[in-house]
Amino acid sequence: MSTHNPFQIILSIFIVLGRLRGCYAGATQLDSSNFDDLIGNNEIVFINFYADWCRFSNMLAPTWDESADKVRELFPEPGRVVMGKVDCDSESSISSRFHITKYPTLKMLRNGQMAKREYRGQRSVEAFTEFIKEQLADPITVLKDLSEISNADEKKRMVIGYFETLEAPEYQIFKKVATNLKEDCQFMAAVGDVGRAMHPAGQSLIAFKASISQEDEAFTGSLFSYDEVSIWVTERCIPLVREITFQNAEELTEEGLPFLILFHAPEDTESIKRYMKLVHSELADQKQNVNFLTADGVQFAHPLHHLGKSKKDLPLIAIDSFRHMYLFPDYNEMETPGKMKQFLGDLYSGKLHREFHYGPDPDSTEAPTEEAQDAGSDDTTTTKRPTTPPESTFKKLAPSKNRYTLLDRDEL
Repeated sequence: MSTHNPFQIILSIFIVLGRLRGCYAGATQLDSSNFDDLIGNNEIVFINFYADWCRFSNMLAPTWDESADKVRELFPEPGRVVMGKVDCDSESSISSRFHITKYPTLKMLRNGQMAKREYRGQRSVEAFTEFIKEQLADPITVLKDLSEISNADEKKRMVIGYFETLEAPEYQIFKKVATNLKEDCQFMAAVGDVGRAMHPAGQSLIAFKASISQEDEAFTGSLFSYDEVSIWVTERCIPLVREITFQNAEELTEEGLPFLILFHAPEDTESIKRYMKLVHSELADQKQNVNFLTADGVQFAHPLHHLGKSKKDLPLIAIDSFRHMYLFPDYNEMETPGKMKQFLGDLYSGKLHREFHYGPDPDSTEAPTEEAQDAGSDDTTTTKRPTTPPESTFKKLAPSKNRYTLLDRDEL
């Protein structure tokens, strides 16, 4: 008859429980003590920003934890992916940092950088794991022959790297940049004999092509500097002036910057060229403060209507601050030196908002008011009269800050 040591039995139970806990640990709890370390040392960090009092957060919680376990099982390598969760009540600084205004909000960081759009796909274990698989897929197409470049998407910019081996440190930097920008450009690599004729012997090369038919533009900085490569590629993959459509409006709105928009007729390419030239020559230093956009004035007739304009008034330029829309007074003065920069400056200072509500500032040079003329006065100030500026229309294309709808219940 065999006997069992009770201490061995207890030890075995603890070992089993420990293994189970390791396998089914759920999502990683993120707080101020570990947040920056985790996002800085993992390729993908997928985060559930939640609040305990929110029933939608509580409904999602078990699915999120189960998904985290599945992802951990599929991608166990350190530094690849973490599914985390942030209690926004106890970690208000993190919540504020990422502008969380509704719960649950699902956001992804890639190599420490926040993705442009929050996750709005189906909320199931299968959907979350498939999303992670897509995010971790190799962003670079390794060419077997240079002729394959002609198969690229004509509508999408491309960056092509020429390397001796896939193990080269320059290639690893190229891959990291490609991972961050794969939604904006298509990335290709010619390795070894495939691309040897395209670059100096023993040296790697990165080139940008706006389209297949255009000439390459070679990168001349250090291929060993992630920052240099990233800045150069970003400036080419994400143009200074972009077209806004109903498909990308939500994404652009989420970037949180006011819009300076040229509204043009569909067939009008000349005004686009003039606008782009102006932005590049005079306003490029404002790219951190505003998004420069062009918009088809026929497709976006609704914003024009709010401005009291129609197709016959095109082209015209306006700012949408996400509170109000402000019309640039005279499109024909767009290229007058300093005019457009002053228009932006008046937005930043609050002058546009103030004058829309209360009329021109006292120091504005205006014609004398009727009252002043009747009195024989040369007073050049105008009487302040409250006005009603057009409301922002583009903010309505962004997701609602209170998205607790039937759709959310279906997603959860």
